[in-house]
Amino acid sequence: MTRDTSPATASRRRTKLVCTIGPATEHRMDELERAGMDVARINFSHGTAATRRTAARAVRQTEAASGRPVGILIDLAGPKIRLGDVAGGSIELEAGRPFALRAFRKGEPPGNATGAHVSYAGLAADVQVGDRVLLADGAAELRVTGIAGGVETEVVRGGTVRSRTGVAIPADRLSSPALTAKDRADLPLAIELGADLIGQSFVRGPDDIRALRALLGPDGPHIVAKIETRPAVESFDAILDVVDSVMIARGDLGVEVPYEEVPLIQKQLVRRALDRGIPSIVATQMLESMTSSPRPTRAEASDVANAVFDGADAIMLSGETAIGAYPVLAAEAAARIALRCEIGGASQLPAGMAPSQATDVGALAYAAAALVTADVSIEAIACYTRTGRTARILSALRPGVPIVAFSPDPHVAGRLAVAHGVFARTCAPLAESSDRIGELDSLLREAQVLPTDASVVFVTSTGTPGSAPDVLAVRHVPADVGRRSTGRGGPTDA
Repeated sequence: MTRDTSPATASRRRTKLVCTIGPATEHRMDELERAGMDVARINFSHGTAATRRTAARAVRQTEAASGRPVGILIDLAGPKIRLGDVAGGSIELEAGRPFALRAFRKGEPPGNATGAHVSYAGLAADVQVGDRVLLADGAAELRVTGIAGGVETEVVRGGTVRSRTGVAIPADRLSSPALTAKDRADLPLAIELGADLIGQSFVRGPDDIRALRALLGPDGPHIVAKIETRPAVESFDAILDVVDSVMIARGDLGVEVPYEEVPLIQKQLVRRALDRGIPSIVATQMLESMTSSPRPTRAEASDVANAVFDGADAIMLSGETAIGAYPVLAAEAAARIALRCEIGGASQLPAGMAPSQATDVGALAYAAAALVTADVSIEAIACYTRTGRTARILSALRPGVPIVAFSPDPHVAGRLAVAHGVFARTCAPLAESSDRIGELDSLLREAQVLPTDASVVFVTSTGTPGSAPDVLAVRHVPADVGRRSTGRGGPTDA
């Protein structure tokens, strides 16, 4: 006997979708949510305080209307170097021509094909003659020819470069810390906007994470370390010791290391994060052609599929949904590809080692996953979690069924929006003396998130708030539960 793969059961997409919000989508949040968005990314490298507030408010309004938590990921700019404005919004660089990178001066006119200003005043001090500089994730390549009075370069490989595009130099050259003065100034707004997750750019080691955590506090938003430098790859295991999630940011990573190494690094890092129970996001140029085309290329579809098969918790769209011409179609395409890979390639999907088995919550999570493996009639796991830890451990085990997590903390629900296979709901705190299994059963019935007549594994605790789960039970949920929720109710979402 095999687990039910009828349309109602198979439509539970478990790989999460992160969509970057920008001019193309800040007023289309409800469409993005219906298309499959689980987490909205607000990039603090762009926009103003006003546009960021508008985006965050739209996310929360959409969340309230749908009844489904949507996480907010605030992405700090970090020491990312960017070009300033260029004439007409974009310029074409030609191989063999000189191109100057100048420190910004107030009142300076927009850049052109001969040069532009950059956001980092210390660039000339950090590069050397002969260094390679990439623009726009490699759309154009420069070689440093002089550093007197600015950075003079020669265009090695031409291409189209837009205003505010990235300027990449080797990370070990950068003297700027991972947590910049701008990041510190931006943190109060990130907290004000209700960030569930904070993306930390250009992390080089665990001390960068510790510095940000000291500012956020132990109960603050979860930190997503963006792995986009060679030092971060080399210290990845130490980063996993202190971080909540990781993002494999392949754009800048592909500048730091030879591009042919990026696919292998992606597989290795996703696997190591999964083994540690740390959620991972694969990002950058997943469906890049959809910024201007209504359909992805076959190579892009394969790229999304490989991230799913690698075991990534989430995939992320950037320009596709921020500035693209077809943002909703891009979100739908990513969701459809991920779902189809989960249905058709279930045997290829990896499970984590979850080393926390030695703890009480780890042991109970293993037992729940074992029950699912042994009994193909079980269609879901339901748990009550105050911190999200139980749900994250269950997620790392990849049990092959949805994990419906109830938490009294809305931010916990938002943080779980990036965890593979976890569909979170908020609820009132359960009383210490309550029948926890009965209460959880009632919450599951009220949430109406199960698509079939199913047996469910319940994981909860009988102790005081903060105590580890210590109860495991299997109950049958009648067929009349879940019929209402076919497009927005968590496990039935495509």
